[in-house]
Amino acid sequence: MKKFTLTILIAVFTIGINLAQNTGSEGSLKKISKDTTDGWKKGGIFALTFGQSNFTNWAAGGINTLSLNGIAGLFANYKQGKLTWDNTLDLGYGLQKQGKGGSSMLMKTDDKFNFASKLGLKATEKLYYAALIDFKTQFTNGYNYPNDSIEISGLLAPAYLLAAVGIDYRPNKELSVFVAPLTSKTTIVNNQRLADMGAFGVDSTKNIRNEFGGYLKAVYTKEVIKNVSLITKLGLFSNYLNNPQNIDVDWEVLLGMKINKYITANLSTQLLYDHDIDVPLDSNNDGIVDGAGKRIQFKEILGIGFSVKF
Repeated sequence: MKKFTLTILIAVFTIGINLAQNTGSEGSLKKISKDTTDGWKKGGIFALTFGQSNFTNWAAGGINTLSLNGIAGLFANYKQGKLTWDNTLDLGYGLQKQGKGGSSMLMKTDDKFNFASKLGLKATEKLYYAALIDFKTQFTNGYNYPNDSIEISGLLAPAYLLAAVGIDYRPNKELSVFVAPLTSKTTIVNNQRLADMGAFGVDSTKNIRNEFGGYLKAVYTKEVIKNVSLITKLGLFSNYLNNPQNIDVDWEVLLGMKINKYITANLSTQLLYDHDIDVPLDSNNDGIVDGAGKRIQFKEILGIGFSVKF
């Protein structure tokens, strides 16, 4: 099981990196002619944000913090006649150190590996027959801080592999709405202790949960005002075989504000809801988990730092 899931991750990662680079084998497609839209279009963005606070003899109190967050978004899209092939790789990782000396604690603030590949065949001016593969996981272990001795997540724990066939509606360059009535969703928990606990919806003692249902993915990209760009992605999934009325939600928003050529401010949010996942709860805010239940998960990251677009 570990070899199988690790092979999937390596293969997806390799494909994503290769698609984001120019290779000599592309021949005539290496450069796109100005008078045609056919061929490869590649690019991406990298941003690194930094935060720090320090207190010395501060009567009002405070905690020294040092934080570093990095995000990378790569794309490689191909078009030839009626055929389209869109590939994206979104990466994110962040760390924060609180306190100083022996009492300091290093905590993870962000951890994301998302790869998506969509193949389309033009049916009408705005509709495409399409097939999608989407893979998501994280890089390192996650903990329920301040307890950093027992992991609650990790590499391929969980991982989500989604394969879907449907129709892609593209009314313009800014919007894509993919509707797939035939969708397979696989949840992987490559950590036996977590799997035995039934974490992330898998049955106890099993490492994989398979679901079959319907899927919708909407992606909208727009420069809302000068030097302010918006990217939002919404994914909805319904399991036909078990409580189809419970819709899994994955909604991401990235707002990028350009200050100058290299300095930007980025605000990213992610909202998750999965009825099969029990979220740890701390009912009295004492740092000790005393229960679990169905909850909306929300993450927000704001940073100002260095950014490169290519």
